[in-house]
Formats: sequence, structure tokens, C-alpha cells
Amino acid sequence: MPTIRKEILIDASPEQVWNAVSDVGAVHHRLVPGYTENTIMNGHERTLMMSNGNRVREIIVSIDEKERRMAYAVKESSMALLHHHASFKILPYDDNITKLVWTTDFLPVQLAPEIQARVDRGSQVMKETIEAEVRKGSESRE
Repeated sequence: MPTIRKEILIDASPEQVWNAVSDVGAVHHRLVPGYTENTIMNGHERTLMMSNGNRVREIIVSIDEKERRMAYAVKESSMALLHHHASFKILPYDDNITKLVWTTDFLPVQLAPEIQARVDRGSQVMKETIEAEVRKGSESRE
């Protein structure tokens, strides 16, 4: 089974990054606005309404506050997935810099280039969005 592991350094505290990642019903505001237009929660099920009109149905598998880890699995999407499980792990890195580790396991292997491209783009948007939210928060306190 292929695994894509992406490490993202974010100019924010681990608490700030975890706050955004663990807010599973606000993906369209706090992680990937523009990429995702809306997030609909139904218990542990999350539906992401994508900007291209597609929908992705996911199960929130785990939100572990102590470990700062959130895991989810795709149940339904426009991709021909046989299996998909991913997680975000938040780790302190340096003074007010956080490492977000995004690990994705999936099948079939033929989807690797498309999933890699989505992870690369999504991670860039997440970094920019979280850093902008932190800057906006610090400006409002000044």
C-alpha cells in the first residue's frame, strides 16, 4: 500500500495549529478555503463540498487531544479509491514553529501522482491559511 508523508513547517504555535486541524467542521474556513467551499458534519461523518463541485465523504476516525493527532478516512469521492486513511500529527519544532505531519495511506497505487499533487497543494494552502489566521489574531491584539 502506498504512503505519502508530508511534513509542513508552520509559523505558529502547536496549540494554534492543533486548534485549526482539530476543528473538523471548519475545513473550508480554517484549513483549505477556496479549495473546499463548505464542510457538513453529521456525527462522525464529514462531507467536504469542493470548489469544483465534487463531494468527498469522510469518517473522522480519531481526534486525540493529548497526542495532537487527527485521523480520517475517505468513504466516497470522485476518485476510484479502494482504501484511504490519513492523519495529521502536530509536533513542536522550534520557537513558535510547528511541524504538521500529514500521512496518507491509499489504494490503488495508480492514484499516487494525483494524491501526491493534492497533498502538495493542500499542504501549501493549509500553511498559508493557518499562518494568516495567526497573523490576523496577533494584529487584533496589538
